[in-house]
Amino acid sequence: MGKPVTDAAAPVIEIRNLHKSYGALEVLKGVDMVAPRGHVVSLIGSSGSGKSTLLRCANLLEDSQEGEIIFEGEPIAWRGAGTNRRPADKAQVTRIRTNLSMVFQQFNLWAHMTILQNVMEAPVSVLGRNKAEAETAARGYLDKVGIGDKCDVFPAQLSGGQQQRAAIARALCMEPRALLFDEPTSALDPELEQEVIRVIKDLAAEGRTMIIVTHDMRLAADVSEHVVFLHQGRVEEEGAPKTLFGAPKTERLQQFLSATAPA
Repeated sequence: MGKPVTDAAAPVIEIRNLHKSYGALEVLKGVDMVAPRGHVVSLIGSSGSGKSTLLRCANLLEDSQEGEIIFEGEPIAWRGAGTNRRPADKAQVTRIRTNLSMVFQQFNLWAHMTILQNVMEAPVSVLGRNKAEAETAARGYLDKVGIGDKCDVFPAQLSGGQQQRAAIARALCMEPRALLFDEPTSALDPELEQEVIRVIKDLAAEGRTMIIVTHDMRLAADVSEHVVFLHQGRVEEEGAPKTLFGAPKTERLQQFLSATAPA
């Protein structure tokens, strides 16, 4: 289905000089980011630094005003400029978005569907998969995230941690090129947070391509090959977690890490 991968050696996602504004508020001010195949990239920074906006632009949920977004070597086609810039090819957007599964902070499960139905819905309705095959895959992914026994219950009957694990299973069931996580643990109590972190660590160990927006520095340090620190819409510092957390070069990152260090 869809076009073949343009370049198997290309990064799954590459962003160059991305700018994004909401009216007069410039949120991203020329951001570069690369997510190579099989790598985990974590985006850290204060609230309002542009992390979630960058993720939403990468997934084409938000329109950016300037810069390039390249998926597996294939640039997004644009028409118009500035605030009038929009993706030019709807089919391209659909194809790329189905290959970039997003896991949101607030789970976004359908309340009227069972957990199994939630997980198999998009593969059937968006990808056109056979229902029996989609169900087999969905059950497998629910087992993978540790809630295979919850197939027939509804979201309201699950804890927040279980709902987020169901959302991860739903993302996996699309068999995407990359998983995008937007603060996947910030709505959870610490105990439930650990359930989700274990799943994310397991996925990282499998060599899945992931971009994770997180407030959890320990998670970023444990699972990432590369960490990007955003400050006021720019990449202030980036590098391997050992370097970034162990020997931060900029004063802003030093201040941020001091403020987020556990007491």
